[in-house]
Amino acid sequence: MTILIYFVTFIVIAAVLFYLLGYSYIFNGISKTYLKGKMSAHIDDGKFFTHNVIAAGNPVPWEKHPEYNKKSLPKSIVEDLNHSNTASFLVIKSGKLIHEQYWNGYNELSKTNSFSMAKAVTVMLFGKAFEEGKIKSIDDKFSDYFPEFKNKELAEHLTLKNLAQMESGLNWEENYKNPFLPNAKAYYGRSLIKATFSRTFKHQPGKRFEYQSGSTQLLGFAVRKAVNQTLASYLSEKIWIPLGMEQDAEWSTDESGMEKTYCCIHASTRDFAKLGQLFLNDGKAGEKQILNLDFINQMRTPTKKSEEIYGMGFWINYDNPIKHYYFLGLQGQYIIMVPEHDMVIVRTGSFNNLPKNDRGRPDQVKFLVNETVQLFTD
Repeated sequence: MTILIYFVTFIVIAAVLFYLLGYSYIFNGISKTYLKGKMSAHIDDGKFFTHNVIAAGNPVPWEKHPEYNKKSLPKSIVEDLNHSNTASFLVIKSGKLIHEQYWNGYNELSKTNSFSMAKAVTVMLFGKAFEEGKIKSIDDKFSDYFPEFKNKELAEHLTLKNLAQMESGLNWEENYKNPFLPNAKAYYGRSLIKATFSRTFKHQPGKRFEYQSGSTQLLGFAVRKAVNQTLASYLSEKIWIPLGMEQDAEWSTDESGMEKTYCCIHASTRDFAKLGQLFLNDGKAGEKQILNLDFINQMRTPTKKSEEIYGMGFWINYDNPIKHYYFLGLQGQYIIMVPEHDMVIVRTGSFNNLPKNDRGRPDQVKFLVNETVQLFTD
């Protein structure tokens, strides 16, 4: 009995300390992971968070290619997809659905977490707001939107373009495993403002490339202020409906209703593929220009500071013989565009030990590009 009392007392004291030190979000994280039988954030956790709906309008289903699902995937791809706990694998060729396959109970209606693929979507909305004149320049200072940032050392140099290119200089360690670091606080905490606006700067903005979720979240705050509506509704109006998405999607939010713009759009694989097709079509849906081509070209142009591997929201591999660029999310969420072969490749799933040996890019992406192109161009 005495041991039990000590144990309960210890738990209570620990809980109070966590709360006082600003780590109460850890309990929220535990309830959404370990108590759900998961070891970390996962592709099906959208139902555990508040969200804003990204409404679809009139769905335009994918036209199926004459060779739809007639080719079996080779052993090399099947083994790789099985090993990486894949949920879905889909290929668009010349604007038509040529292959789709699902595992582990997922299907064409399943909505899974984009994780950081949402970063590129946030940059798309940044570009749309700039195109519409709601943002005057991509070089606008962040402090023009949030004057309280003017009081931070080095913050007066921070531009929206710095945020989009991951050159913010923010003091933010991109660590998904340590619960005491800012990624966990942003993901499981109650307030994205508290998670991001409290950060200081370790470098002058614009000087170095460093991939950081906090940068895209700050960009999201600025875009939302500029468009004066939820980003989910803006995305619906400007992208989701014009592209004829087949389903509504959900964008996870904090308790204030602010979207987690660095992650967490829950959508179907078929609809993720339409985002990729938009870029192969240079921003057009049919004859309508959905997103400005000049801005698109900035998104897919690698920066020197990233050593040619990142643009604005996109990871880029132009040194591979088959050039490609892609949306990338935690645990291996990919929307890959292969312009030379007019191909979009989408893979979703849960791969917690994703090897990144290709100059910081996932090896699996290059493998899937090379193998898939070979399969569907023979």
